Amino acid sequence: MRREPNPSLHRHITEAGLSHKGLARRLNDLGQARGLLGLRYDHSSVLRWISGQRPRDPVPGLLAEILSLRLGRPVSAEDIGMPREATPLDLGQEFSHSWQEGVRIVTALWRADVERRRFLIDSTFAIGAGSAGIVRWLTFPGEEPSPVAGSRRVGASDVGAIREVTRSFGELDNRFGGGRVRAAVVKYLDTGVGPLLAGSYGEATGRALAGAAAELTRLAGWMAYDLEQHGLAQRYLIQALRLARRAGDDGLGGEILAGMSHQALYVGQPRHGLDLARAAQVAARSSGVAALQAEAYALEAHAHALLADPAACAHALHAAELAFDRRAGGNEPEWIGYFDEAYLSARFAQCFRDLGDGPHAVRHATRSLEMDGRYVRGRMFNLTLLASAHVLAGEVEQACVVAVEAVALGEGLESARTRSSLEDLCRRLGPYEREPAVAAVLETGVRPGPDPGDAT
Repeated sequence: MRREPNPSLHRHITEAGLSHKGLARRLNDLGQARGLLGLRYDHSSVLRWISGQRPRDPVPGLLAEILSLRLGRPVSAEDIGMPREATPLDLGQEFSHSWQEGVRIVTALWRADVERRRFLIDSTFAIGAGSAGIVRWLTFPGEEPSPVAGSRRVGASDVGAIREVTRSFGELDNRFGGGRVRAAVVKYLDTGVGPLLAGSYGEATGRALAGAAAELTRLAGWMAYDLEQHGLAQRYLIQALRLARRAGDDGLGGEILAGMSHQALYVGQPRHGLDLARAAQVAARSSGVAALQAEAYALEAHAHALLADPAACAHALHAAELAFDRRAGGNEPEWIGYFDEAYLSARFAQCFRDLGDGPHAVRHATRSLEMDGRYVRGRMFNLTLLASAHVLAGEVEQACVVAVEAVALGEGLESARTRSSLEDLCRRLGPYEREPAVAAVLETGVRPGPDPGDAT
C-alpha cells in the first residue's frame, strides 16, 4: 500500500531549523537518556518518516518532545502527523501470516504491556485463540528467506546477549516467582529486543534472533501465567509460538505448545489442554527431542485424568515413560533441562491424585522431591502435591507435616499459583479442621499475597 507523505513533520522540522541528521542524533541521545539503548536512527530514517512511514512507539513522542524544546511551544505527536494508533483489543491473539506483521504484533504487545494497558491486564483465557494458534502452527508453511534491512546491524553477539538475559531471568523466576522480575523482562523485550527485530540481518541471524526472542517471550508469558494473568499469558505464548516458527525450531515450538497445554489444564479446560498436548507431540516427534515427547505425553495423561478416563491416562503415562527412557543425556536443548525424573514423577502424582488414587500419588509425589534445589517454586508445588496426596490416602497428620514445609517455602515467592496451591490444599484439609495439626495449618496456610496486577 502506498504511503501518504507527512507534510506536518516536514514543516515542523523546517521551522525548527534542524537537519535530518541533527534530528536523528537528538532522537538517539534522548532515547539513550531514557534507557532506550536500541535506538539507532539516521538521516534516512527521518526521510522515511517524512515520506509517510510511522516509527514504532515511543519514537513519535520523543520527536514531539525534541521539537517542543526547539520551538519553545508544546508540540504533540498528533501535530507532527503521528497520532497514537488505536490498539486492537485482541492484540497478541493472532498467529500472523507474515514475519513483518509478526514483528509489528509482538512489539506492540510488549509496548502495551510496559504501559500496563488495562485491556491486557483484564483479558481472559480464550480457547478460540489457542485453537487458532494450534492450526496455524501445524499448517503454516516454512517461510522463504527474507533478510531484513533496518538501521541497526544485528549479529551473533546480540543474539547471545538475549539468551544470557533469558537464562538469568529464568533462574530468578524459579527462585522467587514471576512477580519479582516480570516487569524487567518485559521492559528488556520492549527496549532491547524490539529494536533488534527491526534491525538489519541475514537469514541465519534472523532465525537465531527469532529463536532467542521466542524463548524470552515464552518466559514472560510463563511469568504472567504464574501470576494468574491468564489472558496476557496466553497472548505471549501465542506470539512466542509464532517466533519459534520463524526460527524454524520445532522443538521450541513444541515446548511452547506444552506450556499452553499446562495453562489450559490449570484453568480447567482439559479438552483444550489435550488438543495442545497432542500438537506438542507432533512438534516433539518432528524435533526428535525425547524429553519433550515425554512431557507432551505426560500432559496428555493429566488431561485424561481430569476427564476421568483412567485407561487413556495409563496409556499416555506409559508412552511418557518410554519417551523419557530415550533421552539423549546432555544433548537435549537447554530449555528442556528442567524435565528430569523428579519432574516426571510430579506429573505422575498429579494424574493419580486427580484420579483419586492416594497411595500411588503419594509414592510418585515423594519421588518428585528428589529434585534440583534451584527450582524453589517447583519444590513448593511438589510439597503441596505430596500433602494433598497424603490427605487423599487418609494420612492427615503426615499431610500436615509436609504442608508446614510448603508454607514456609512459599513465604519468599511472589507467585499467585503457589498461593492457589496452598488454598487448594487447605480446602482438602477442611473436613479435618477439628484436628489440632490441621487447625494449625489452616491458620497459617493461606496468607494474602500481593495483587498480581501490581507485580509488573
